[in-house]
Amino acid sequence: MVNSSFWHKKRVLVTGHTGFKGAWLSIWLHAMGAEVTGYALEPPTDPSLFRLASVGQLVHTITADIRDRRMLEQVILQAKPEIIFHLAAQSLVRQGYQHPVETYETNVLGTVYLLEAVRLACQQGVPIRAVINVTSDKCYENREWVWGYREQDALGGRDPYSSSKACAELVTASYRNSFFSAVETAGIAIASARAGNVIGGGDWAADRLIPDCLSSLMNGKRIKLRYPEAVRPWQHVLEPLGGYLLLAERMCENTVRFSKSYNFGPDERDTRTVAWVVQKLCEKWGAAAELEIEREDNWPEASLLKLDCSRAKEELGWNPRWSIEQALEQIVEWTKDSQMGKNLQEICKKQIQNYMEAAPQ
Repeated sequence: MVNSSFWHKKRVLVTGHTGFKGAWLSIWLHAMGAEVTGYALEPPTDPSLFRLASVGQLVHTITADIRDRRMLEQVILQAKPEIIFHLAAQSLVRQGYQHPVETYETNVLGTVYLLEAVRLACQQGVPIRAVINVTSDKCYENREWVWGYREQDALGGRDPYSSSKACAELVTASYRNSFFSAVETAGIAIASARAGNVIGGGDWAADRLIPDCLSSLMNGKRIKLRYPEAVRPWQHVLEPLGGYLLLAERMCENTVRFSKSYNFGPDERDTRTVAWVVQKLCEKWGAAAELEIEREDNWPEASLLKLDCSRAKEELGWNPRWSIEQALEQIVEWTKDSQMGKNLQEICKKQIQNYMEAAPQ
């Protein structure tokens, strides 16, 4: 599992630290003693985990757009990070349909600008050792297979969001092969991480299953489902974040061996339908589910998506620690603690500690 002592005093840059995953990652890094610089726009939702958990008190925040190439270059030169986690992105499928140009600019050009800034910073002596570009399980050409996609499978994506993540993967591979395999940059590892559908406390993004369900439960409304039969690789947000941290540790040990792509997803038994997840969430909340099917054909989504995580398990020693039911329990506990006005930063730290102490599945 993650080696906390490795991160003590490490200089880390997290792009997109005001988002859901970025906020959780920043809290985890700070808890291990890392010196974190965050680069992002203002939080994408209101409320936000970033603000409610006072994440800004834990990191040095730079409020800027990932598409601002010059600012990004300047921040990397000043922060001198040893490790970079690139999470800044437009992360929603439906928003990709609504704003395709912005989606491609952010997810593709944003990745180009980051890696170019890294390349230039290395030429000026910034001791960057590892860069992880966080993409998505949706980067694969989805053929509705009943088995999980592996890292060598074809990239693609039918919608703007998914294809933008596939493009970001190609950009990452191109920069790695073109600029970070030479002798003078051999000490820099470049990898990508492809995670399944993440869930957890503090997610208020629009058109996402768990936030929509919790909002309905708290307000006594029917839960509207667009694709109840859709199958997704559900996992608590700490699962892939633990994978990213572990991957970065390994990359610093061996830049060549671990400079590649990795899937982070749940075990086969936890790849469930939307309807199953909603029913379990309602059970754990303590309320009966009143469901309403709301079909929309304008913006189609894939009905079946699974990941094969054998590479991460065998090469990194990573394994899921919480089942989907345990993840839902953590979400319910987090949300009810939030309703009671408890310290959300401390709640997050407690769940991180519980996760680290849990036995692998």
